Amino acid sequence: MPILNFTSTYISEFYRNNPKLAVTMALSCLTLLSRFLTNQRSRQVFLVDFTCYKPPVSQMCPRDVTLERARLYFNASEETSDFMKKTMERSGLGDSTYLPEALLREPPNPCMKEARKEAEMAMFGSIDTLLEKTSVQCKEIGILIVNCSIFNVVPSLSSMIVNRYKLREDVISYNLSGMGCSAGVLAIGFAKQLLQVHHNSYALVVSTENITENCYFGSERSKILINCLFRVGGAAILLSNRPSDRGSSKYQLTQTVHTHTASSDRSYNCIFHEEDLEGHVGVTITKDLLAAANKAIQSNVTTLGSMILPVSEKLLFLANYTMRHLNLAKLKPFSPDFKRAVDHFCAHVGGKPVLDELERNLGFNDAYMEASRMTLYRFGNTSSSSVWYELAYSEAKGRVQKGDRVWQIQFGSGFKCSSAVWRALRNIDYDKTNPWSEEIDEFPVHPDNNDDAFPFYFESSK
Repeated sequence: MPILNFTSTYISEFYRNNPKLAVTMALSCLTLLSRFLTNQRSRQVFLVDFTCYKPPVSQMCPRDVTLERARLYFNASEETSDFMKKTMERSGLGDSTYLPEALLREPPNPCMKEARKEAEMAMFGSIDTLLEKTSVQCKEIGILIVNCSIFNVVPSLSSMIVNRYKLREDVISYNLSGMGCSAGVLAIGFAKQLLQVHHNSYALVVSTENITENCYFGSERSKILINCLFRVGGAAILLSNRPSDRGSSKYQLTQTVHTHTASSDRSYNCIFHEEDLEGHVGVTITKDLLAAANKAIQSNVTTLGSMILPVSEKLLFLANYTMRHLNLAKLKPFSPDFKRAVDHFCAHVGGKPVLDELERNLGFNDAYMEASRMTLYRFGNTSSSSVWYELAYSEAKGRVQKGDRVWQIQFGSGFKCSSAVWRALRNIDYDKTNPWSEEIDEFPVHPDNNDDAFPFYFESSK
C-alpha cells in the first residue's frame, strides 16, 4: 500500500508540473477510446439493400413447352419425357419460370457466348438496379464476392463485374465456384469476415447460376433432375460496416453458421458433376442425397439453435437430453420451437419434398413456408439466389417489420449447409424494383398437392 500511495502521489505531482503533457496524454486516451468504440461498432454488418433479377417475359417457359423442347432438341425418348413430366408435376414449379435465351432459340444454341450473355444479364441486371436504389458509387465498393457454382470462365465473373463498373484497382475480389446452392449464404459469411478487418467498407455480393452450357442432353435419369428444377435467376446484395449506414440499411446481420460434411464419402459423392457413358456432361444426384442433406442440416440447425433459441427452449432441450441418456424416462428427442426465435424463414428451394421435410422437422406452419413455396412455384430453383427471392416476397407482402428476425438457410453439393440470421432495422416499405411488386396480389397460390417428387425419382432411377 505505501508503494501504491507513493506512485500515485508521484504521478499526480509529475502531471501538475507538466500541464501540457497532461493535456496531451488525456487527449491521446480519448482518441484511443474513440477509435476503439468506433471499431467495435463498425464490426456490425448491415444489409443496405438487395435486388433480384427478373428476366424478360420472352424467357418465360411453361412446363409443357419445356417438355416439348426436350423431345425435339434433347433427343428425349418417350420414357425420358414421361419421367420428366412426372418429376416436374411433383416438383412444386409453376408455368412462369424462366429459361435462358439460348435454350429457347430454334434450334437451341448452348455455346460459351450465350452462357456469358446469360451471366451478364443476371449479374448486371441486378447490380444496376441495386446501385440506382442505394446511390452508392462504384468507387466506394471495397469488397466484391461473386458465387456461381458450375460456370467458370476466364476472365472470371468477378473480373467481368470489375470491368463493367470500373471498380477501383485495390478492390478485394473473390470468385467462388463449385460450391453448390449453399454458396449464396456462405458468401455472406465470407463478406462478414472481411468486413471485420476492412473498416468503413462496402461489400458487394453477387449470387447467380448458369444454365446455358450446363443443361444435360443425355438420357441418364440421375442427371435429368437438374433440367427439371433449375431456372434463371440472380441477386445482388450490398453490405456495409459503416456506422453511418445503420439508419438507411434494411437489416443487421446477427449470426452465420456454416457446415461442411465432405469428409464423408457419402456426402461428398451425392451430387457430382461428371460425364455419362456417352460423353454428355451433367450433374449426378444419387439416392444418398436425402441422408447427406439431413446430416448437414441437422448439424447446422443444432449449432444455430444454441445461438438464437430462447433460454426456455434450451433448458427444455437439456432436460430432455439428460433424461433420455440417463434412462430416467422414455422420451422422444425434443424438437425446439424455432418460431420463438425467428419471424420469417427463407429456405433453399431445392424442391417440394425438401420444403415439406424442413416444415415437418422444424415445426413450421404454412405461413412460415409460404415465401419458399411461392418462390419455387414462380421462379423455380435459382440456386444460391433463391433465398433472396423469398425475402423479397415477404417484403412485397409488407410483412417485415422493425425488429423482425429472418432466417435464411441453404444447402448443396459437398455436402454443405449455411445459415444467416438478420434483424430488420425498420419497417420495409413498398419497392417497385421488387421482382414480386407487379404480381404480389396474385399470391399465394395453391398448386396441386402431388406426391413427393424425390422418392418417385429415386425409385425410377434404379
